[in-house]
Formats: sequence, structure tokens, C-alpha cells
Amino acid sequence: MTYCVGLRMNAGLVFLSDTRTNAGVDNISTFPKMNTWHIPGERMVTVLSAGNLATTQAVVSILDERVRCSGGTRPSIMEASSMFQIANMVGETLQSVIQQSAARSNLVASAFGATMIVGGQIIGSEPRVFLIYPEGNFIETSDDTPFFQIGETKYGRPMLVRAFDAHMSFEEAVKLLLVSFDSTVKANLSVGLPLDMQVYEADSFAIGRKFRMTQDDPYYQEISSGWGNSLRQAFADLTPFTFDKVQV
Repeated sequence: MTYCVGLRMNAGLVFLSDTRTNAGVDNISTFPKMNTWHIPGERMVTVLSAGNLATTQAVVSILDERVRCSGGTRPSIMEASSMFQIANMVGETLQSVIQQSAARSNLVASAFGATMIVGGQIIGSEPRVFLIYPEGNFIETSDDTPFFQIGETKYGRPMLVRAFDAHMSFEEAVKLLLVSFDSTVKANLSVGLPLDMQVYEADSFAIGRKFRMTQDDPYYQEISSGWGNSLRQAFADLTPFTFDKVQV
């Protein structure tokens, strides 16, 4: 399982992904689920992936190969004129990989399903974030829906919905995403650290701050324990329930 978030705010974009792809009693595997390409001063594109690992790795490899072989018969994401075109390229590639895998194995396409978040900025346009479905179609963030999640989304969503503010700073956004992530980790063993984080400042056209946070990171430990303590205190501060409050 996976947990990834792509968040669009006034200051730019923030991306988060875990790295766990398998979690068993004696077998825990990690792979990066965040990939970034950029041309300094012109564009930055980040792709987050969740779902069938073979599918997502194939899609990323195809995209990367086209970037390295720019000028070939198939245009690359570094040659597209808009983020919309890039989302369309990623969607077509994802759909093609799933269909080919299903045809080779005689299994249903859903067995190879995957979803992706594509975000970035090209000079002359605003930062944009898209959610790509296995069928190849996609949707874009808006003022009403400023972030997308893929993978194990339900546990970390309440914090984002309640606390996100488009005007918040990058530091506040990172703290919010860490709380969202920690809540997911506590509820689902298949999501786990290390986690990858990227902060992209609007109009910088550079990769920006990109770092990996491990389980023993002091700040993550502080957030994890602090959030748990705050929830317990908030619960204790709520008006006590008594049976005489129940109307029958």
C-alpha cells in the first residue's frame, strides 16, 4: 500500500510520499514513489505513484527514457508546452502499460491498476497538479479541491480537510502533511517511513527543497508524540457525556 499527497497552495506545491511497497512479518520492502524532472529556469515536473509496482515503475521508466532520448518519435514531458499536455502524456502511458500487461497475462486490467499525481510548472503558466486514473483520464486541483491523495487516503484526509489553508507557509504545510502521514501510519501497517518530501516554490522552476525523513528523525518523533498527546487532551476537554443528556 502507499500514501502520497500532492498539494497546491499560494506559495507553490508540496509533495509527500511514503516508500513502503510490502509489509510482512519478516519482509518489508521500500522503493521511491516520487520522481522529478526539471529544466532549470523553464520547468519542473514531479510524479507520485501508487498501485501495482511493476506498472508504476514501467511508466516512470518510459517517461524517463523519452526525456533522455528527446527528439525521438514520441515527445517527452520535457518537450510538452503545458502541464495539461504532460498530464495527458502520463495518462496515455499509464493506460497503455496497464493494457499491455493485462493482454500478456490474460488477467483483468484492474490487476495492474495504478494511479498517479502529476504536478509542476512550466514557464508562462501557473503551478498545476493533476490526479491520473488507471484509465488514463485525469482531473485537476481547484480552489475547492486543492490537494490530491492516492493510496491509503482515508486516515490522513480529515486533518487536511480541516486544517489546510491556501495562504499557509511551506513550513506549516509540511507540518500538516506529517500529521496526516502519521495518522495513516498509526492505522495501516502497509504505509511506513522513510518518507520523501518535496517543496516547490512557485516560479522558481527548480526542484526546490527535497528530502527524506526516516523513522528516527527527531522532528517526526516530536510530531508523532505531540499529535497523539494533543488528541487525548482535546478529547478530555470536550463536554462530558452523561446519560441524562440523551433524549428519549
